[in-house]
Amino acid sequence: MTKKIIAATGCPTGIAHTFMAKKALEDAAKKKGISIKVETHGQVGVENALTEQEIDEAYGVIIAADKDVDEDRFIGKRVIKVSVSKGIKDPDDLIDKILNDDLAPFKEGKQRSSNSNSIKNESEDSYLHKIYVYLMNGVSHMIPIVVAGGVLLAVSFMFGIHSAEPGNPQYNPFAYQLNMIGKTAMGLMVPILSAYIAQAIGKRPGLIVGFITGMIAFTNGTGFLGGIVSGFLSGYVIVLLDYLMKSLPKQLDGLKAIFLLPVIGTFAAGLVTFFLSSPMSAINTGMMHFVAGLQNSSPFILGLVIGMMCAFDMGGPVNKAAYLTGTALLAQGNYYFMAGVSAACIAPPLATGFAVLFAKKYYSTEERNAGYVNFLLGSTHITEGAIPFAAKRPLTVIPFLMVGSSIAAILTYYMKIQVPAPHGGFIILPIVSNPFLWVADIVAGALVAGYLIAWDQKRTSRRANRSNKVISTANSFNQPDREQLSMAEQSGSLLNSGNIYVENDEIQSKQELFRFIAEKAYEDGYISDKAALIDAFNKRESQSSTGMEGGFAIPHAQSQAVRQSAMFVVKVNRQISDWKTLDGNPVSIAIVFLIPEKGNVSHMHYLSDIAQKLMDQSVVRALHQAKTKGELFNALKA
Repeated sequence: MTKKIIAATGCPTGIAHTFMAKKALEDAAKKKGISIKVETHGQVGVENALTEQEIDEAYGVIIAADKDVDEDRFIGKRVIKVSVSKGIKDPDDLIDKILNDDLAPFKEGKQRSSNSNSIKNESEDSYLHKIYVYLMNGVSHMIPIVVAGGVLLAVSFMFGIHSAEPGNPQYNPFAYQLNMIGKTAMGLMVPILSAYIAQAIGKRPGLIVGFITGMIAFTNGTGFLGGIVSGFLSGYVIVLLDYLMKSLPKQLDGLKAIFLLPVIGTFAAGLVTFFLSSPMSAINTGMMHFVAGLQNSSPFILGLVIGMMCAFDMGGPVNKAAYLTGTALLAQGNYYFMAGVSAACIAPPLATGFAVLFAKKYYSTEERNAGYVNFLLGSTHITEGAIPFAAKRPLTVIPFLMVGSSIAAILTYYMKIQVPAPHGGFIILPIVSNPFLWVADIVAGALVAGYLIAWDQKRTSRRANRSNKVISTANSFNQPDREQLSMAEQSGSLLNSGNIYVENDEIQSKQELFRFIAEKAYEDGYISDKAALIDAFNKRESQSSTGMEGGFAIPHAQSQAVRQSAMFVVKVNRQISDWKTLDGNPVSIAIVFLIPEKGNVSHMHYLSDIAQKLMDQSVVRALHQAKTKGELFNALKA
């Protein structure tokens, strides 16, 4: 009987490599007479999904992916895990290994899951990359909590600073409800962060323990840094316990998952979290005394200390030490001290908003939305809005936020501005001694920090693109529609012999190609603005190169300047050597896509179709041998 194998392919930012790996594995299996089904994880989501029956019947599993693939479905099967580029380059070798090597069953002795949210733990990943993936799992789940709770709190303050305080003349029942709901949501921020970090490491038992230890960290006032620590602690405690219990009979797997791991894990991780949290109370008291003693220091020293403390953990114990000291000094009539504290607390969320504006294309849609919301949160003194950005890269973002907060506080103290209220942000401007200068001081600090964060985001993104061996050829456009037309029919509908150019001598570089396409597209009425199209091409390239292998590139641009979807094919005489490609070879054929900003987004299917065709060596040979438009057209139409 013919052996059946299954596979899953996926690229983190695009779609072309996903389908190139699929095509390569299918072709290799066909040559060997092996039955294969490949599940794809692209921008359109999971397609060609594997069923329970197919998994049960499979002789082995190949996971060629650089993104999260549910692995626990394959427990007990023969599994090989590699990067998506391996699936493209070495499909024959992977199939041979699955068929011939003496592979041990994947996670033997554990219980197979049909719906796991596991995070990929590929052996090729570096330890630091795994840590980053775990951290981002927590941050991505925390962002909506911060936005939802923060906005409701901000709106409640608009009814008056004391509108949520029963018995106060400003009290408003609706504002009170908004405030309570917002506070409840913000109270979940640290437990959510902790839980989903732990879940990424320890799966479902980690999620449970992470929630509990995150709540311990929150109630003990350790802030989001405590949430990060408790999350990693909980996850690795579960991993350790799971290892220690591996000798238990398989019949006890259910008991282990719902009883032993959660109970013992909660006790062990919770106890450690309590021990880590307890010293913070004494440290907090000591910091408050220290800060109070600085109230008569020079504006520079006082502002520097206050700014660094307020931005260090944004609502955590260090921040609270400065804030509570300021509140206590208000009762003594010292309105000068609180002015700097408030400025230092308002600056961080505004800084992240400016960072998103300065480096828009280097942030995800979710991050951009959170950054824009932070203008509202910062204006109402809700520092926690900056936490998701700080949690993502604490070693760089937090120091930059400390710089911005310190600038805001130092300027405020030098100008001797007074703020008689402990909260409210810009809502309390009518009672600030010099409101315009105070706002200018805060914005100055936020702009500096925002610029530094944006610079770091750009630098990190560019470095990641340069070092990434698996270069994505599809972009991070919005989720495309699922259309019923076949991919071949769709790409064929864009293919036009009038947009094919052969033996072109004008083009010797990537930028010359972009200018050439812009010129032709403008002449034919596909676009309204040549410069805007070129900018869109470069914006896409800055995310990751569209250079492929075998002399091909698939550049694509989505822009409001594009009036109508179009596909261009350009074959050059002089190879383009400044295009970063998967195999390091120069580009001789570019297949170009133009996509309207708000038009039909089936371009993902066009891209996947072309990517699969470029895995067919007969198509590749025909394209390279083509001398006329007609020959190129027929090669792509096949």
